[in-house]
Amino acid sequence: MLLQLTFLAAIALATAHHGFTTPSRAIAVLSTETIRGNITFTQVQDGKVHVQGGITGLPPGEYGFHVHEKGDLSGGCLSTGSHFNPEHKDHGHPNDVNRHVGDLGNVVFDENHYSRIDLVDDQISLSGPHGIIGRAVVLHEKADDYGKSDHPDSRKTGNAGGRVACGVIGIL
Repeated sequence: MLLQLTFLAAIALATAHHGFTTPSRAIAVLSTETIRGNITFTQVQDGKVHVQGGITGLPPGEYGFHVHEKGDLSGGCLSTGSHFNPEHKDHGHPNDVNRHVGDLGNVVFDENHYSRIDLVDDQISLSGPHGIIGRAVVLHEKADDYGKSDHPDSRKTGNAGGRVACGVIGIL
């Protein structure tokens, strides 16, 4: 028993010595035959996350943009599971209190097939129960309706359609 306690104490000291800290930045890289993008996530002082980046390769319009529960790309974007929703809420707008944690709304592509992303979200985090590191960011084929339409998929997925690009969120 004393040997086990000594071993556990040694692990605790080694961990403390290496100074493991909560990550402050993360990145997701999206790459398909036609779509490319880098998205960074920065934890800011007030507990919010600043999401920035750019994506190229889609025609002008709005496209759903969400964090999904799994960072598994073994079967393409379909392997990423559902929207990240640890609170088991209905789908919603990013400004809604009651929404999936992963509901980041829509990104807008311009006439040059480019989308500049610059948003701040108060529900995702880089650590803790709402932590997104190791999960995936997914770009969908249609606009997110924010759970506000009568479509049967609206309150579950925002009726944003299929997945056109995705990337695992990793520590930067």
